[in-house]
Amino acid sequence: MGIYNTVMMLYQIYFYMILIYILMSWLPNARESFIGEWLGKLVEPYLSPFRRFIPPLMGMIDFSPIVAIFVLRLAAFGLIAVLEFVF
Repeated sequence: MGIYNTVMMLYQIYFYMILIYILMSWLPNARESFIGEWLGKLVEPYLSPFRRFIPPLMGMIDFSPIVAIFVLRLAAFGLIAVLEFVF
């Protein structure tokens, strides 16, 4: 398994964790379940800096996860570029 495949697999896993966590906010009491709390512990430390700098639009629409996913993708491709350059 190459560097590209490994980094992209980790990126996709974390991407889907963020996506599921965001979608859980639409379901009542889903974030209070075991899976919701577990995802919250893994995803919230990454999302919280973005939420600090990007306020919700009209008080209820939160665009910070979209920016966070975009930055995560840039970081994944940047890491791949650096690792392929080094190795």
